[in-house]
Amino acid sequence: MLAFITKRLAQTIPVIFGITLVVFLIMQMVPGDSAQVLAGEGASKETIENLRHNLGLDRPLYVQYFDSIAGLFQGDLGISAKSHQPVINEITTRLPISVELAFYSTLITIILGMTAGIISAVRPYSVSDMSVMVVALLGISFPSFWLGLILMYIFSVELQWFPVSGWDSVKHMILPAFTLGASGAAIVARMTRSSMLEVVRQDYIRTARAKGIRGYLVIYKHALRNALIPVITVVGLQFGALLGGTVLIESVFAINGLGRLIVESIRMRDIPMVQGGILVASLVFVIVNLFVDILYRFFNRRIDLN
Repeated sequence: MLAFITKRLAQTIPVIFGITLVVFLIMQMVPGDSAQVLAGEGASKETIENLRHNLGLDRPLYVQYFDSIAGLFQGDLGISAKSHQPVINEITTRLPISVELAFYSTLITIILGMTAGIISAVRPYSVSDMSVMVVALLGISFPSFWLGLILMYIFSVELQWFPVSGWDSVKHMILPAFTLGASGAAIVARMTRSSMLEVVRQDYIRTARAKGIRGYLVIYKHALRNALIPVITVVGLQFGALLGGTVLIESVFAINGLGRLIVESIRMRDIPMVQGGILVASLVFVIVNLFVDILYRFFNRRIDLN
């Protein structure tokens, strides 16, 4: 297991280089001049040039890129062109909010998705199965920001049960987490149903039932455990998608998380902040995938982690 973890962590090194290079090149192709944006519309040409020199934007592109890589090896993600604060400080302030939002959304995804999938699989092609699948289809079809606005209007504006925006209490977390987790729950429900239906047709499930084992024990002790492998894959990928999806939800609910920070930095052409934010989010995604691979072995000892 230790060798597997070490190998997977070593594989992230070229991934990090690729992410930084792609983000850097994309930011260079974005129209506009970050020095002009930061200086303001009324700034003189001399002021803009001085700002470009202070930010190092007048140097060749390859020099700018390799300087950022050199800082990365020292744990320095650079200085924000907008706030003039270390990028790592800004990210460590905003990242926990986005991770917390993604975590609660994932819990909602697992609870709603797996419960719905099991109900559908236990009684396939019944009214309950069809109802759950219709709801799941609607959950996949609705854009998350549209669902967020609808929930905000109903529960915050009309009923006034929850705050409209912010991230200060449990009440603030409910609507954003449910909005972000709803589409993921629909995907998990469909995957759980498909995987469970495949497992319950196996011979050992029929044997367990023939021995007189109670139905719920057959489902939860035998069938569900063996059906979890593909579901774990989907949940792991959903967490990464949820972490990226916080960009829209944080904007809708005015949450000061990492996603909103990246959007604001792109608008200001703050290259160090954008590059650092995307790099950290990508590392979290890699760590989550590593955790998912470890869970494979936990639920199925026959899987060889190489």
